[in-house]
Amino acid sequence: MTRRRKIILLTTTIVLAGLALGAARARAVPKVATGFVADILCSETFVSNLDPRRTFTETTDAMPGVGFITWAMDYRVDRVRKDVTVTLLGIGRSHAVYREGLGCTLDHGEPLADVAVPSDEKQQAALAGIAGPAIVPPQSAELAAALDRAFAEPAEPPYRRTRAIVVMKSGRIIAERYADGVGPETPLLGFSMTKSVISALTGILVRQGKLKLDGPAPVAAWADQNDPRHAITVDQLLRHTAGLALGSSLEASLGSAFEPVNRMKFMESDMAAYAASIPLATAPGAAWNYHDGNTILLAHLIRQAAGGNPADALRFARRELFAPLGMRHVTLQLDGAGTIEGSAEMLASARDWARFGQLYLDDGIAGGKRILPEGWVSYSAAATPNAWVGIGAGFWTNQGDSFGARYRVEHGWPRDAFFAKGTIGQYTIVIPSERLVIVRLGRSPNRPSNVDGVFDLVRDVVEATRENGKLAGAN
Repeated sequence: MTRRRKIILLTTTIVLAGLALGAARARAVPKVATGFVADILCSETFVSNLDPRRTFTETTDAMPGVGFITWAMDYRVDRVRKDVTVTLLGIGRSHAVYREGLGCTLDHGEPLADVAVPSDEKQQAALAGIAGPAIVPPQSAELAAALDRAFAEPAEPPYRRTRAIVVMKSGRIIAERYADGVGPETPLLGFSMTKSVISALTGILVRQGKLKLDGPAPVAAWADQNDPRHAITVDQLLRHTAGLALGSSLEASLGSAFEPVNRMKFMESDMAAYAASIPLATAPGAAWNYHDGNTILLAHLIRQAAGGNPADALRFARRELFAPLGMRHVTLQLDGAGTIEGSAEMLASARDWARFGQLYLDDGIAGGKRILPEGWVSYSAAATPNAWVGIGAGFWTNQGDSFGARYRVEHGWPRDAFFAKGTIGQYTIVIPSERLVIVRLGRSPNRPSNVDGVFDLVRDVVEATRENGKLAGAN
């Protein structure tokens, strides 16, 4: 197909989408597509220090339908100014800016919030060390075979593109492996695993008495008791049952560009203000609908409760969560208004993601210090009614009788497993009965056919560690 015919086809598609969905939503598609790519290219170039060509290819290949427009995209990485610009045939343009200590933010032509980067406070980690500085080789032949399988690529696409795996047993790493260019200190995007971190920060504020799960969430735009959104609770935001009409965030694909939630993420400087302005689609608590707006609003509540300024929220996250766990390679990225982009924008090393999982394996306690409220881990893993994928309060879960929970158990996952999950192949899996935390990061399409290899990985690791109970860290 010639370039001219591709241009005609792409333009026709957007026009037809406008007729079906409305002109405003159709016009947003090019901006959403370029914003998504610009944000990831900026983050992984300037925070992760990865090759932007690799990031572009691996990310767009992992998203169904995006190949339809990839040929029409151009990107420019300016290593002097530390920014990225992505264009789509002149009908879409996005610009992402890197700021030291803050990561990347999409620039929508308005001044970015002035954020003072909190200074590092000397604070000894409460969580014991999980490994020495050297990469820990698999501690058994069975574990080595499990990692071999997880990193193996099929002969034909879709490709797996595993970037990092860390396996911890009883608080110590017993196996880890990294792709070329990635190591134990490389911060990697967790995408929606960030939601689980926001859930943890929410729990800390609940423990401190600064937020309540029940009763109206303190969102200023909903303060009027006659506003039907006034009834939305923090629990409903955590469980995606608040009812806001923002569409769905379950898929990372070209089709998802039409969802209103992605206008919020890639076209709005103040994401929380936009989410708070959206009317209800269903009554609060009446239906389950997973979208990023719920977590963006939680991030805004965290900012308010921590002191109100962006630096206050960042300092709170470091002091109360990251420092106690020894998570030293973390970047929380912000929106243009300076609120943590809590739906998808945290980068952390695979080891740091494992430390986060260990907190939940240890019931919210690190080194004898309670970080999360008593009972918070059980609450987080308790299934949300009607959430067919199997989700609790900030974590995916195998509890309950959802389709997702049954599917995972049928494919070898223990029934008590729960996990943080990010799109295109990010997992931090906690298995209390096996004393295991498994982290897998990569760039794999969101398909139920085990493209990312995570079903095999979990099953293989569980079998390997059961057979080798005397592994280092397993006694």
